[in-house]
Amino acid sequence: MDIAVVREFFKWCTIINMALLMFSAAIVACTGDWIYRKQGAWYKIPRETFNVVMYCFLGFFKLLIIVFNLVPYIALVIVG
Repeated sequence: MDIAVVREFFKWCTIINMALLMFSAAIVACTGDWIYRKQGAWYKIPRETFNVVMYCFLGFFKLLIIVFNLVPYIALVIVG
């Protein structure tokens, strides 16, 4: 496996994960009340806490994408 293959791997990982992040953010933004009602059956938390949890989830997911997909891709582009 050469550097070009690894670079393409990280490029597509970044693209797919960013698309998944945007899709997740759109779902939370558009159907937040429905998700809260469904999760409310399992976990009894206030709506404000649910909003914070969703915001933290999306932020943590974005951070993981940047650290584990985007930064290695950029490093391989610079090296290659």
